Amino acid sequence: QVQLVESGGGLVQAGGSLRLSCRASGGTLSSYAMGWIRQAPGKEREFVAAISRSGSSTNYADSVKGRFTISRDAAKTTVFLQMNSLRPEDTAVYYCAADRRALWGVPTTLEEYDYWGQGTQVTVSS
Repeated sequence: QVQLVESGGGLVQAGGSLRLSCRASGGTLSSYAMGWIRQAPGKEREFVAAISRSGSSTNYADSVKGRFTISRDAAKTTVFLQMNSLRPEDTAVYYCAADRRALWGVPTTLEEYDYWGQGTQVTVSS
């Protein structure tokens, strides 16, 4: 079982940028397709972005396309979410998640993820 640790959240003004990171505690992420999921106050968790094991395929929610970029480092130890042009509606707790079963695909539903981090708070002020 992999333990995921997120970092990089914080408070930013609308239009600003943040970069979230997710790493595996005590191991690598090479055996997992990875995703970012967020949960805003009073709302259900929603898919944000995902990347395949190889890093060659990605997928994004329509609400973040063109503003967010998911990537993973060559050593497969860390997954990133670069968030630009942030909006107040992006305010949420952002979770990193790992899918151990997707060999080639990009998981876009929450049910596909096996392991979850504790989350990092992102707050965008208007």
